[in-house]
Amino acid sequence: MFKALILDQNDDGLASAEIREIGEDQLPEGEVTVAVEYSTVNYKDGLCLSPKGGGLVRNYPHVAGIDLAGTVEASDDDRYVPGDKVVLTGWRVGEAHWGGYAQKARVKADWLVPLPKGLAPRQAMAVGTAGFTAMLAVMALEDHGLTPDKGEVLVTGAAGGVGSVATALLAHLGYEVAGVTGRPETAEYLKGLGATRIVPREELNETVKRPLESETWAGCVDAVGGDMLARVLGQMKYGGSVAAVGLAGGAGLSTTVVPFLLRGVNLLGIDSVMQPYENRLRAWGRISRDLPMEKLDAMVQTATLSDLPALGADILKGQVKGRIVVDVNA
Repeated sequence: MFKALILDQNDDGLASAEIREIGEDQLPEGEVTVAVEYSTVNYKDGLCLSPKGGGLVRNYPHVAGIDLAGTVEASDDDRYVPGDKVVLTGWRVGEAHWGGYAQKARVKADWLVPLPKGLAPRQAMAVGTAGFTAMLAVMALEDHGLTPDKGEVLVTGAAGGVGSVATALLAHLGYEVAGVTGRPETAEYLKGLGATRIVPREELNETVKRPLESETWAGCVDAVGGDMLARVLGQMKYGGSVAAVGLAGGAGLSTTVVPFLLRGVNLLGIDSVMQPYENRLRAWGRISRDLPMEKLDAMVQTATLSDLPALGADILKGQVKGRIVVDVNA
């Protein structure tokens, strides 16, 4: 028997969470059983933990948690043997498939990645989907020609999970980073991660009628979308790229094609869920080399399974700073 945070529906169709003892026979099918050590809290986790499952959870009872890291306990796949350290993000785990908010998980071998050398399971979950997405965004910008000598890089939603890791990564790689935040109290936190300039959210949140403004940003990691993304596109330098990773400010995009036609701006969509295995290895390898661990530690809070319902609500309200690591065995 082991502990799991079980989501279940009441007669009104609303879900609530309860820590229960369950057996391995209740785990879903999969080739690999993992003794989970740590998980984390992402925006999608907040949706899954909400009373209506955020439109992501279709079947109850359910175990949320889109990320997990731990040790292989049993495997029917030759790629993994008991004792291997592994990490899992994406593949709709925690949404369509039981996830990491339990002391054990059973998953498909194809979904796992060996934990990179130099990273402990707790550090991997301090990174989690948010940090993995940030690394994919930085890689995409670099693949499209971004280098530190090109100029300032903008990070929107900089105090959030993706933004925090993106800020620390870019600063460590030698970029000048401008961090956008709507919470003035996070300014010192962002400077500690390496941001050289703090941009108040209201400076970019207002739409303008001009399709182009002064060329300002060499690159951008955008976690906000909506009106802010439309505004940023018109401020990009010639040939610059925006890596779009989120929609905290809305899914709509009211803009023109002018920045793409007259400045050659690139809008790069970043998906972390279905990333091919080889690119996952590349990203986790870069994380282990390029993310300063002391900066990672500075952005992490620790939680337990019992903390998750409240934290899920907080992250949906934009009240979570940095990253949350969940110790499922505490």
